[in-house]
Amino acid sequence: MVYSRRGSPGSRLLLLWLLLVYWKAGSGQLHYSIPEEAKHGTFVGRIAQDLGLELAELVPRLFRVASRGRRDLLEVNLQNGILFVNSRIDREELCRRSAECSIHLEVIVDRPLQVFHVEVAVKDINDNPPRFSRQEQRLFILESRMPDSRFPVEGASDLDIGANAQLRYRLNPNEYFDLDVKTNEEETHFLELVLRKSLDREETQEHRLLVIATDGGQPELTGTVQLLINVLDANDNAPEFDKSIYNVRLLENAPSGTLVIKLNASDADEGINKDIVYFFSNLVLDDVKSKFIINSNTGEIKVKGELDYEDCNSYEINIDAMDKSAFPLTGHCKVVVKLLDMNDNTPEMAITSLFLPVKEDAPVSTVIALITVSDRDSGANGQVTCSLMPHVPFKLVSTFKNYYSLVLDSALDRESVSAYELVVTARDGGSPSLWATASVSVEVADVNDNAPAFAQSEYTVFVKENNPPGCHIFTVSAWDADAQENALVSYSLVERRVGERALSSYVSVHSESGKVYVLQPLDHEELELLQFQVSARDAGVPPLGSNVTLQVFVLDENDNAPALLSPRVGGTGGAVSELVPWSVGAGQVVAKVRAVDPDSGYNAWLSYELQPAPGSARIPFRVGLYTGEISTTRSLDETEAPRHRLLVLVKDHGEPALTATATVLVSLVESGQAPKASSRASAGAVGPEAALVDVNVYLIIAICAVSSLLVLTLLLYTALRCSAPPTQVVCTRGNPTLVCSSAVGSWSCSQQRRERVCSGEAPPKTDLMAFSPSLPQGPTSADNPRQPNPDWRYSASLRAGMHSSVHLEEAGVLRAGPGGPDQQWPTVSSATPEPEAGEVSPPVGAGVNSNSWTFKYGPGNPKQSGPGELPDKFIIPGSPAIISIRQEPTNNQIDKSDFITFGKKEETKKKKKKKKGNKTQEKKEKGNSTTDNSDQ
Repeated sequence: MVYSRRGSPGSRLLLLWLLLVYWKAGSGQLHYSIPEEAKHGTFVGRIAQDLGLELAELVPRLFRVASRGRRDLLEVNLQNGILFVNSRIDREELCRRSAECSIHLEVIVDRPLQVFHVEVAVKDINDNPPRFSRQEQRLFILESRMPDSRFPVEGASDLDIGANAQLRYRLNPNEYFDLDVKTNEEETHFLELVLRKSLDREETQEHRLLVIATDGGQPELTGTVQLLINVLDANDNAPEFDKSIYNVRLLENAPSGTLVIKLNASDADEGINKDIVYFFSNLVLDDVKSKFIINSNTGEIKVKGELDYEDCNSYEINIDAMDKSAFPLTGHCKVVVKLLDMNDNTPEMAITSLFLPVKEDAPVSTVIALITVSDRDSGANGQVTCSLMPHVPFKLVSTFKNYYSLVLDSALDRESVSAYELVVTARDGGSPSLWATASVSVEVADVNDNAPAFAQSEYTVFVKENNPPGCHIFTVSAWDADAQENALVSYSLVERRVGERALSSYVSVHSESGKVYVLQPLDHEELELLQFQVSARDAGVPPLGSNVTLQVFVLDENDNAPALLSPRVGGTGGAVSELVPWSVGAGQVVAKVRAVDPDSGYNAWLSYELQPAPGSARIPFRVGLYTGEISTTRSLDETEAPRHRLLVLVKDHGEPALTATATVLVSLVESGQAPKASSRASAGAVGPEAALVDVNVYLIIAICAVSSLLVLTLLLYTALRCSAPPTQVVCTRGNPTLVCSSAVGSWSCSQQRRERVCSGEAPPKTDLMAFSPSLPQGPTSADNPRQPNPDWRYSASLRAGMHSSVHLEEAGVLRAGPGGPDQQWPTVSSATPEPEAGEVSPPVGAGVNSNSWTFKYGPGNPKQSGPGELPDKFIIPGSPAIISIRQEPTNNQIDKSDFITFGKKEETKKKKKKKKGNKTQEKKEKGNSTTDNSDQ
């Protein structure tokens, strides 16, 4: 039915109402109808209006029509929304002899995505005349055949349907034959030529008849076939079949050689006239002969070719049974083979539209693809259902019969899964069922939902001072889980002030590579730690970013030579004059060289060497390796030279070592002249040196007072101990062991010996360790410095003149008192409860001040040490551990001029009492005085 706009307004409204009801009844499908062979431009329907779409939104919403098969039959005018015929439509070509023929259209619009289904029925017109398979049919009829004998004739076929294919037959007028038309249960016409009058071969050997077929269309169309009848003079009885029509049902795809039917005809004649042969009639088409074969002797019909229900579901086979007489007679029958459908066709799928890629923030229920399925089988074998594998954030939604939409079922995350490989399975309802699969690749488009991330929140970088400008020290790298420009990371400094200068004057960061450069040489003495942040930001919209902290520790280099502190020493070539009495004994300190080094660690660890003067004899003096104290090696006599010029080389432990030279002039005088000279020297001293001498005098007085009290205490303690029964205590000296430790780029080894402190009340404890710096150096590695022992934390500097093997890791500052210079000193903290559990190693410099200790004299003893002098004891605030330094006489075999004693405050008093009696005698023998300062 074609919708027409003609008629009264009331009839048009009624027609539209009926159309709307019919559309709703069709589950949302829109129906039109047109006749076949309609001309180009023929109006079909106002599709936009019927779908409820505005004409102005057809183009912006990408209105389009898709159809299966040929796509150019129908077209839509986007200007007026009219569906019209675009090219020739032949119903027979589209649907063959199917009773119903329609064109299915999919109307798709975007924003939002909508899919409409439109069905256009194609109506048949009488455009095909009846056709016979042959222009001429030949029949052989014996003259002996009786009237009313019947002979089959092939009928015509019409490609049209309905009334247009209802055929009527007539035979041209003659006196011998009539045409009889029969219709079977399948409403198929069977033509039979009926003999009305006996034939006489001698009169007429051949008859020519014309069969005319007329269809029921308007106008009528006709087709003709010429019947050529040859009259034979032979048998009286023709072979006869049990039935004129045999119906056989056979499964499609039956293998070759399958028996279809075995025919059996009989002949009432005798002898050779009774023997029958079977063969296909001339009416059988070549296509049928390619599918079946007949055994001429047995009458068995078997399958020869491939049978396919979808190509042809039934076959009509005309069989002739002929006897073997000289003038054979023939019997006729028809075998109708109907094929039964099998599930031998897999479903077919077509993905008509893909909307890719899908943004990872796409809302749920977003349509991804449209899928169409079909199956050539019929019945349950052609009913197809679809499923989706695997269970991903997508699902299939059935929108219409055999139409599915692939929609988003849950949220996406491109960083977790960037692409999905979906498998859509179409399965029919056959038994066993057949299925087909189609792969759909769904790519997830990225959105900027991830900020750049660093592997660590903080990085520690070590840079040696005096670096070249523009030196690359580190590379920061941030990773962004996003893609493309959303993962393109750029780096920048988080600007701040470093003192009075901007951070950007010290360092810079390359925006693309993340390389960090130092713009100017760094000075450890000026800046030990430079802490700043680097920002990483992606190129997304809006951009996301994160920061990382860099701690740049400036490592010390030996770039400062030792500096002499004495005012009378002006540097290299300067001289200090000292008056020494002739009667001075061996081991007496006659002078002291004081020097400091602004560097840290080994670079500030100073040692003193006495340089022999050119051409001079062996001098009776030596210098403490780490104290700078010049003392006599033997008693002096009158044979000694009255004046000695001593060159003291002050050298740090850097690589390479830097040095300074001090000149000391020692004049030997009589005993009565030395104090006067000293007094004059004291009177002549001005400035800080004079003040230092005064402080030393007071310090000596205080030490003597404290020593007197200590001697008295020891005497009382000894008297009390003597009254108690003696206790056998065996004290031994521990074997010296080698202690090695690493610094930044170097190793240091020293000899450690534990002294057993004996007490009658408690077992001896090895809380005294001596270190000798004269042992060989251990292995060094500039590229891989060892990290400090986690059980200890040390400062990063060492005061000049101090002999110690304390491992330095963090910078500490020792205040020498008001007016004195700030000198870096080693500090130690122990992680174990007992002093002997700690381990001591030489100094290193790491430049960290977080765990530093500052040693000060307490308010109980206001006396401060002078420049270059060492306090004897230190108390670690908040800890029972103490550090004490004392000196041994210089004539020992091992240079033990400096000792660091680790012990507890509670044990210190016991040790003093135990050793006080021996100290008096040692002072007389060794000529050394031990000064003790009060601990705070």
